[in-house]
Amino acid sequence: MIEVALLREDGWPGEDWESLAQRAVSTAIAHSPYAAFATDAALYEVAVKLTSDTEVQSLNRAYRDKDRPTNVLSFPMVQHDLLEGTGNTDDGEVLLGDIVLAEGVCAAEAAEKGISIADHATHLIVHGTFHLLGYDHMDDNEAEAMEALEITALASLGLSDPYGDRATGD
Repeated sequence: MIEVALLREDGWPGEDWESLAQRAVSTAIAHSPYAAFATDAALYEVAVKLTSDTEVQSLNRAYRDKDRPTNVLSFPMVQHDLLEGTGNTDDGEVLLGDIVLAEGVCAAEAAEKGISIADHATHLIVHGTFHLLGYDHMDDNEAEAMEALEITALASLGLSDPYGDRATGD
């Protein structure tokens, strides 16, 4: 089972962010090799925080040595090579990690793309979830594999290919 805990700071527009985050995380997992997480006896937890550019800049500086806000940050709690065995936990709960989105950056990118902030945030949560599952985009092959999964997951939600213009962000 997959559970998403949502924390929303002021400034984010009025959407049903809890449903959006749950749908985005669940869809990403369903389109990954870890689709069984949805039906496992273990509870797989993801925290999604919608916050300010200032907080994301602070996190980006502290954890990535980049002193600027970015659209999304992911903080995996399980090493990629240990994900397969997570269903065998002692307490039946697995914290996959945290995903943090910056409101100002997300809103500006959505406006630039001509899409709603909700659609762009959905993409960023899907993207962040794939990071929690061990995917990355450090080289071209990794990026292509990750983007292909994102495109498929987003299409299943009725959203278009966010990489049509090849802009990534992250």
